[in-house]
Amino acid sequence: MSIQVKFFASLREKIGKAEVELATASNAGDAWAQATDNAPRPDNVLVAINLDYAKFDSVVKDGDEVAFFPPVTGG
Repeated sequence: MSIQVKFFASLREKIGKAEVELATASNAGDAWAQATDNAPRPDNVLVAINLDYAKFDSVVKDGDEVAFFPPVTGG
C-alpha cells in the first residue's frame, strides 16, 4: 500500500515538508497525523483526496493522493 500526502502553501512551510509517502492510513485524519508526527491540525485546513474535496474521516485507499491546504482566497 502506498499513499502520497502533499502539503501546499503555508502548510508546507509550517510542516517543513512538501510531500510524504505513507505505507497505510485509515482516513485523511490518520494520514495527517502520520505525515506530521501528530502535529496539531489548524482549524481551517482543507483536505482533498485524488483532487476532490473530502472530510478528515474520509477513507483513504492504496494509491490515493491526500492533499492538505489552507483555505483558498482570491481577489
